[in-house]
Amino acid sequence: CLPANQERFANGRLATVQFHPSAQVVMTAGHDRSVSLFQVDGIKNPKIQSIYLEGFPIYKACFSVDGEHVIATGTHHRMFFVYDMMSGNIIPIQKVRGVEERFLRSFELSPDGSFMLVTGTSGYLHLLSMKTKELISTMKVNGRCTASAFTPDSSKIYSYSKEGEVFIWDVRSRKCLHKFEDEGSLEGKCIALSKNNQYVACGSASGVVNLYTTDGCLKERRPKPVKAIMNLVTSATCVTFNPTTEILAVASRETDEAVKMV
Repeated sequence: CLPANQERFANGRLATVQFHPSAQVVMTAGHDRSVSLFQVDGIKNPKIQSIYLEGFPIYKACFSVDGEHVIATGTHHRMFFVYDMMSGNIIPIQKVRGVEERFLRSFELSPDGSFMLVTGTSGYLHLLSMKTKELISTMKVNGRCTASAFTPDSSKIYSYSKEGEVFIWDVRSRKCLHKFEDEGSLEGKCIALSKNNQYVACGSASGVVNLYTTDGCLKERRPKPVKAIMNLVTSATCVTFNPTTEILAVASRETDEAVKMV
């Protein structure tokens, strides 16, 4: 296959590569302060457009669930941008009232398109409305939160702490329903839930990815993994399930070609 972004390679490290939820389009974004969209036809992969965000190296960019907007956070910024692909407008969200953070970087969008969950410092998690971009509520885990994931029905949030604990929150009441320890985790790095809500995967700094059943995670304080995946030798920085929950991809950005399909 040709490089998806061959018509415009980035001048800096890519932070995000993501397929559009419904169109044959791929987005790239990164430290060269730009977001680019490409039509993926496998023949030429023509560039659709690039937008440039002055003085804003991108930490993460993500399509909204309906595919009409791109949300982008910066590496050292309190603000974030929303790019409206229909109108072509770039909307800066200068400051979210009630969110006292020096930087807004890591975030997750709920599968139903209602919420944006921003990971703050000192264990704080800020739940924003996608419609208004205003703060709904703040939750807090013990220690530092390193990764979060919504359940497929958007009713719960799993938050993984640096100390290896996973907190399960009810989105409606914002109460902590349960917490469990990730077996053998020295430092939590990434978490993913399968689309059918059957499995939870937790990746840690040691490179081990533990696979749990959701039932076990909701009931037990120390659930036993169904499988511990030991194939990575450096820190697991990305875990994700395919849509049919038949494949789990685990990856580490700390070394080349450290991608495994399980």
